[in-house]
Amino acid sequence: MSRRLENQVAWISGAGSGIGAGTARLFAAEGARVVVADLRLKACQAVATAIESAGGRAIAVECDVSREDDVRRAMAATESAFGGLNIVVNNAGINIVGLLHELSEAQWDRVMAVNIKGMFFAVKHAIPLLQRNSRSWVVNVGSISSLVGQLGTPAYTTTKAAVLGLTRSIAVDYAAIGLRCNCVCPGITDTPLLREHLDTTPDPEATLQARLRRVPIGVALTPLDVARTILYLACDDSAGVTGTHVVIDGGYLAAAEWEHPGHTAFMEPA
Repeated sequence: MSRRLENQVAWISGAGSGIGAGTARLFAAEGARVVVADLRLKACQAVATAIESAGGRAIAVECDVSREDDVRRAMAATESAFGGLNIVVNNAGINIVGLLHELSEAQWDRVMAVNIKGMFFAVKHAIPLLQRNSRSWVVNVGSISSLVGQLGTPAYTTTKAAVLGLTRSIAVDYAAIGLRCNCVCPGITDTPLLREHLDTTPDPEATLQARLRRVPIGVALTPLDVARTILYLACDDSAGVTGTHVVIDGGYLAAAEWEHPGHTAFMEPA
């Protein structure tokens, strides 16, 4: 392992499972001290314990990113445990499936609060720590829905489009303090959030396979696939890259129409 994050402190939201958990484990393996922040305390404790058992350093922090006091306390816990902060990964997100006219105001507001307001709170309360460094990084997790529409998820799609605008603003406003901010836009990734979405359909596995037929590589991404891209954007490997997004989608957005032939080499072990 290259230890690209040696002596860095990383705060990762939604790190109790999926992309967040994969990123926390990868960052720890690369030498970072990791704050595993999640609404579900037991989940983030399990991730932090696994990191510690593997020889890394991590703390678990219960945090509802839609609540400013929670985020403020999480940042204070970061400073108390590790003395500073270098990297923020805004990964926490939720989805509610339903057509626009079917959503309640409370449902709409909840998705907005977690997916966008949570990023606002995290960066707001991280800046006093980040600006102590000569270099710092913010990586926001968007989606291919940041770039195209997605059936039956108007609130989610709206928030993911907003992530791009917020990313650009952060990059421009804080470049002077040495901060770079970028966005990663994953495609179909096998996470608990995806499974929850699929479970709203009559046949979840059939739905997944139908969607994957539109992906040139023919398989879902893993959380580690996305974590590797987040790592690239959170270290000097991506020097000079800021205010932009990186799509990691197995080729999903590369063509207007696509159906793979039934088998690809990506379905076999490398």
